[in-house]
Amino acid sequence: QVPLVESGGGLVQPGGSLELSCAASGSISSFMNMGWYRRAPGKQRELDAVLGSDGSNMYADSVKGRFTISRDDVAKNTVYLQMHSLNPEDKAVYYCNRILVSGSPYPSWGQGTQVTVSS
Repeated sequence: QVPLVESGGGLVQPGGSLELSCAASGSISSFMNMGWYRRAPGKQRELDAVLGSDGSNMYADSVKGRFTISRDDVAKNTVYLQMHSLNPEDKAVYYCNRILVSGSPYPSWGQGTQVTVSS
């Protein structure tokens, strides 16, 4: 599988916005479901958003209405996560990954990108 590289994280004030990118050196198959995950300090990794191969979206309740997952359907090599109304509880390392048919993430992870929300 083509490695995925996350970027776009940083320090933002509460209420601010960021856009994360997940880039592949090759094409990210449009037949695969893609997900954005977070790992907050001291917590297990959890799924925030899913982009289905059929274009459908699914969001965790904690980010619904604030986060938007999308795909670059032209170059087909980047998945995005737009994040708005960020709050300190959103502080985490964010990862993207392919989602297997079983619903589990692909067993290999990138380095992630750190998001810190603080005034």
